[in-house]
Formats: sequence, C-alpha cells, structure tokens
Amino acid sequence: MGEILNVTNLSKSFPGVKALTSISFDLKKGEIHGLMGENGAGKSTLIKVITGFFSRDDGKIVYNGADVNFTSPNEAVKHGISTVYQEINLIPMLSVAENMFLGRQPFKNGFHAIDWKTLNDRAQKALALLELDLDVTMPLGSFSVAVQQMVSIARALDISADILILDEPTSSLDAAEAAQLFKVMNKLKNQGMGIIFVTHFLDQVFEVTDRITVLRNGAKVGVFKTAEITRLELISSMLGKELGEFDTDIWHHKDSVHGEEYLSIEKASKAEYINEFDMTIYKGEVLGLAGLLGSGRTEVAQLFYGVEKPDSGKMKIHGKPVVIRGPKHAIEYGMGFCPEDRKAVGIIPELSVRENIILALQAKRGIFRFLSKKQRNEVAEKFIETLNIVTPGTDQSVKNLSGGNQQKVILARWLAANPELLILDEPTRGIDIGAKVEIQKLILKLKDDGLAILFISSELEEVVRCATRIAVLRDRNVVKELTGKDINEQVIMKTIAET
Repeated sequence: MGEILNVTNLSKSFPGVKALTSISFDLKKGEIHGLMGENGAGKSTLIKVITGFFSRDDGKIVYNGADVNFTSPNEAVKHGISTVYQEINLIPMLSVAENMFLGRQPFKNGFHAIDWKTLNDRAQKALALLELDLDVTMPLGSFSVAVQQMVSIARALDISADILILDEPTSSLDAAEAAQLFKVMNKLKNQGMGIIFVTHFLDQVFEVTDRITVLRNGAKVGVFKTAEITRLELISSMLGKELGEFDTDIWHHKDSVHGEEYLSIEKASKAEYINEFDMTIYKGEVLGLAGLLGSGRTEVAQLFYGVEKPDSGKMKIHGKPVVIRGPKHAIEYGMGFCPEDRKAVGIIPELSVRENIILALQAKRGIFRFLSKKQRNEVAEKFIETLNIVTPGTDQSVKNLSGGNQQKVILARWLAANPELLILDEPTRGIDIGAKVEIQKLILKLKDDGLAILFISSELEEVVRCATRIAVLRDRNVVKELTGKDINEQVIMKTIAET
C-alpha cells in the first residue's frame, strides 16, 4: 500500500540539546512500523513533533498527501492520528467510560445532558475489542495500571483514525494482554491502518512489525525490513557498534575473588515488573547488570532497595532473612542508591552541596540525632576533597554544579553514610568523559576497599570495564551470568540476542 505519512529532515532542539537531527521517516497504509532506540534516541520527541505536542524547528510532514503542521495533539486527533503515550494521561477519579469519551461525550437530542447509557454501551464495546470485561461505571483509579493502560488503548481505538501511534503500550501489560493487543493491531493493519509501535522489547518487535526504524542520539541509523534483520544486527544498530568493532581490553583482571556474601535473593518476582530471578551480591565485587532499555535492570535494583516490593521471593542479608519495607529500611541495612535520573530523584537542586551530601547520613542517624553545622561542614569538606568535587564551597547551590560534579555529590551522600552495598544506576550518564573516567576509577577503588557494588549502565563498554561479574537481562528476565573471560561485549550482545 502507499504512504500515509512522510517525514523529511525533521529537526528539533531544546536549550543545550539537539533532540532530533534531520530525521526522515515514512509510514505505509496497512503496516506496523517499529520505532526503536535506547534512552535519549529521540523516539518520543519524534512522535510529539509529528502530533503537535512540540513545534518543529525544521523539516516537512506530509500526511495523506498534504503538508501539515499540527499545533496540538487534539488537532492531530481531529485529522485522524490517534496516540497512546507511555505516560497514562487519564483521570483516575472519573469512570472508565468517562475517561474513554472525555471531550467527545454523547449528548441526548435537544438537551445538554450526557447520554450515559450510550456512553457506557460504547465504552463496553470498545473494551470488548481487547477482550476486557470491566464495570465501566467504576472509577478508573480503582483498577490496576495494566488495566488503565488497556483503557487508554481502547480510547485510542474508538477514535476513527488513519494512524495509531503506540508509545511503549506493553510496558505494564502481561503476556496475555500484550498478545491480545497484537491481535487487535494486526486486525487494524489488515483494515489499512498505519501503526507506529514504539517498544524496547525485542521479542515483540520481531513478532508484530513489518519494518523497523532505529534512532540513536537524535539521528536515524536506518530502516530495516523486520524479516531481513537479525536480532544481533538490530542490537548493533541501536548501540552503535558492529560486533567486530568491540575493544576487548579490560581495565583490571576479571576473576572470581570477592569477599563475604552481603545479599542474596531467591525466586523474587513482581507481576508486570520483573520475572522470577535469583541473585547474590558479595562484598568486594562489582556486579554489573547489562541489557537493553526495558530489560529489567532498574527494576532489579529498585526491588533490592525497597522502592518496589516483590510479590514473591526470599531475601537474606549476611545470611539472615530480611524484608525490605522501603528505602529508609534499606539504608538501615547498609544500602545506598544513586538513581538513574539524578535531576528528578537524585539531587535536591535548591539545597546546598553540604546539605545534599549529608542527607543519607542524617536519615540513617534519625531525627533525634541531628548533625551540627560544624559536623555537616566536616563531612561535606571531606568528600569534596576525596571525590575532587569542583565547587566554590559547601554553601554553593548544587543545581549550579556541572552534571559530573552533581553525580559526585550523590556518590558522596551515600559514601558518607558508610554503606555496605552501593547501587549505581547509570552513574555516568550525561557527564563529560573526564568526569566519567574519574567515577569509573572510583567505583573500582571502592570495590577494592571491600564495598559491594551493583552497577547498571547502558554502555556495554562501561559495564565490561567496571564489573567483576555480569548478570545479563532481556525482556524482564535475568537470562545468564557472565564471569572471567566471558565478560566482554561480544558475549553480552550474543546473550541479549539469543531467543
């Protein structure tokens, strides 16, 4: 079939960031087109520019043969482009049916009153497409996140559309729910609809798409027929290296020497979050978690730290059974956690460097054992010197530091609390190469000092450089553990690509 959408040389910048650089993309009638790439690749930005959520800086969008420049998502919907965004943007306190027809409720003839019977009947029929049987008069917020996501998809399907854009629609769905969605997508494809499917699940993209466009760092890497590309080739294009290009040099000797067991977990799982896995972490080692975006790396870390609670499984610390009830509890057991998004959930931007550094230590001491101003200064100054944090002084607002120095402040926060396990989720993302090398060397020094470290990075080279063991994850499963000579990028990529 012919093209329904053609994007040419689309560019978009934000202050200090080139989000999209001359992107060209096309969608045909009656096809499911996968859009893939790691964090920061530009997938969501491309969708938001196409649908009018963001204005474009340059480029051209042709839809159904006509030049378009939508100024809002509502305008795109009126023209037949329906989008389900990754973040559920419905209203929990309204009913399922009200959410499905928000802004387009049916009214009784001659009255300004909503026709509730028609509204509820139409909602029930739309949900039946997804084989979902709900009481549509119940508040949406009374259902699980997975059900809310399905309602969001059903709302989009009820709109008469030529294009359906699904941005990570299966992130909170189980296998059966995802299978039903794919069944509906194929039905719509056969009816001539064009579907853009954004996902990070390899199995799913190979199961349901006809073509795949890969983005990396805001640029298009290529477009591939799904039937003609291997998993390994797709992963290589997403990560930016051919299999033969990898540098296998390793900074330090990879061996199995480590200290005593700190933490072990058996048969841990959480529905729609992470599948059942076992894992052990020892003192004096760096356990790396490797996998693509969405593979379950952060989910494992958050389960250890009590951000999320497992549905099943047993955890031991120093060989004794424990239940981590939340992050504060994890801190009491000797854990520290540097999160992936340091700006959103890491630093507290309005506070000083000193106050950011002493946060975890003060939490560990409790509210009745306050650190004096002198003690806070001594702790801050010690770690500013130890980690070489570039700041005019301890009173400096942390938001005014560079990304690399902000990251060092978060590391200092946890080191000040004298942890036994330090969880590092993307600790070098978005910082310059010099600061990155400094942090990598610090990680290895902390390991040599006997600290247990759980290390997550999207850069395989970095995981290989720092880890003494690596657990490889794929599609929410821990699929293999690598040690010794198997710790190299080639083996990791092949493990991720295995079916």
